[in-house]
Formats: sequence, C-alpha cells, structure tokens
Amino acid sequence: MAVIEVNDLVKTYGRLPVVNEVSFSVEQGEIFGILGPNGAGKTTTVECAEGLRRPDSGSIRVLGLDPVRDGRELSHQVGVQLQESLLPENIKVWEALDLYASFYRAPKDWRELLEEWGLADKRQARFATLSGGQKQRLFIALALVGDPKVAFLDELTTGLDPAARRVTWELIKRIRTGGVTVVLVSHYMDEVEELCDRVAVFDRGRIVALDTPSNLISAVDADQHLRFRPLAPFDDALLMGLPGVVSVTRSGDRVIVTGRGDFAGAVTSALARGHVPVAELRVGRHTLDDAFVALTGRAFGTQETR
Repeated sequence: MAVIEVNDLVKTYGRLPVVNEVSFSVEQGEIFGILGPNGAGKTTTVECAEGLRRPDSGSIRVLGLDPVRDGRELSHQVGVQLQESLLPENIKVWEALDLYASFYRAPKDWRELLEEWGLADKRQARFATLSGGQKQRLFIALALVGDPKVAFLDELTTGLDPAARRVTWELIKRIRTGGVTVVLVSHYMDEVEELCDRVAVFDRGRIVALDTPSNLISAVDADQHLRFRPLAPFDDALLMGLPGVVSVTRSGDRVIVTGRGDFAGAVTSALARGHVPVAELRVGRHTLDDAFVALTGRAFGTQETR
C-alpha cells in the first residue's frame, strides 16, 4: 500500500525549475531513498511532501492527506529531520524531547526514547556538548517523539565520521523495524545501497531512474572483471570454457577474466583444481556511482544550486 504518492510535481524559483514533473510512490514499510548530487531537487521535493513548501503544480498525498490543505493533521502523523537541524546551544536533551512532545496530541514517552536511542546518560547534557553522533541520535528521537507513521530523514549522516555513519545506519534500520516508513534523502551512494529497498535517482530536478539499488547497479553492464597475478603458469583454456566467462586477457603479469553472473566462483575453483596459486585477487564490482554515470553521462558530484 502506497503511503506517499507524488504525481507530476513542479516547483520553480523565479524561472528556474527546481523540481520538474517528478512522480513516485513510497510503499508502507519501505526505506525509500532519494539520491542525487547537491542541488538536484531532493530536499525541495521532500519539503513539498512535508508541507513546508507549496508546489507550483502537481499533486502529493501523504497517508492520504494533502500536505498543504491538511498540513495540521499531517504534522501529527509524520516525523521530520531537516537537512539543517539545530537546537539552542544550552537546551538540555530532556528539555528538547519534552518540548517536542508537547507539539503532538499523542506523543511517545520521551523517557523511553532516551533509553531506546542511547541518550539516557546524556539526559542533562546541553546540546552544544553533544558529539556529532549523539546529536544525530537526538534528532532521530525528536523525529519519532510524535509516534509517526512516516519519517523523513534529510542528509542525516552528513558531517559524521565513517564509524558514526555506520552506527547511524543501524539506527535507521531500527526505525523501520519499529513499523515506521522511512524516506531517506542522501547524496551518499554507499548509504542508499546499504539501507534502501528502492531509490529514486535525481538529477537536475528530474528522476532519471527508480528501482532497487541492485537492479540499478546490474543495469549498468552485465560484465564484471576478476583480476589476479598467477604464481604458476597455466593455459588460458583452463578458464575459457567455464560458465559465465566471456574472455581471458593478460596485462603484464596480471590476468583479467571478464564474466557474468557467478563466474568468479567457477574461476577460483578451476585455478585450485589446476594447482595454480594466485595473489592480489580482486573482483571489480559495479556501484551506484557507475549507474549514475550511465544514466546521466557524467560523474556523480555537485551541480548548480537548486
């Protein structure tokens, strides 16, 4: 069942089309990714769905509600973590949660959220003293304090170190486990590949692809490459007849096997049977970066501000 439906959404600033005829739906229980470089129209699209911006044309329904007309009712059913989230430096963690809980008619017990999100020992801490990861935990708790059915998380891990990002990923998975549909806005390829059931790839205000991360990656090119340095001589014919192997080439002391499907397992098994030890074995795997290049004709990166 779709909990979000966006049809032909258009938003312009002056004469610049920031979001240009965007359509997608989000199913209940998904982690749905919105991916694209800075300025691609991601945040504007989500802010229209949250009711923070008024679209120029098109329609949006979130939980069956119009975010503009039914904004007050919708605010009690969604949780929002904005791209630019700040709190007063001196506000205490418990004070922030207590304040946000007062905005909702049926909030969660914020004391339980302190425990659930690992903030119990920071109850009396002031916002300015929290680490980046602790602030993100607090922002997640604030987004969930209203007991939402849908949570919008915009660039949640920006500025975090790799370890803190990984911890935050696990927190996002826990949100979905708790029955909340998640819309995750990101410009990190590895993030949406790790977390999202489906992803809409934005570029210059349009959706250029919408599918599962694995399908987007596999659509780039069926061929993959296995590279290794053999430590004993062997005939290329040992590998050429294997399932999935397309070609075997040599570059200096390296062998490059091009193949499809699960060819790598067949290659390594054949080398072992042939008593050919190898070193520096690597499989070249396509990524969402490769998919973005294939879809847009350019590398993933920043573009003009939207």
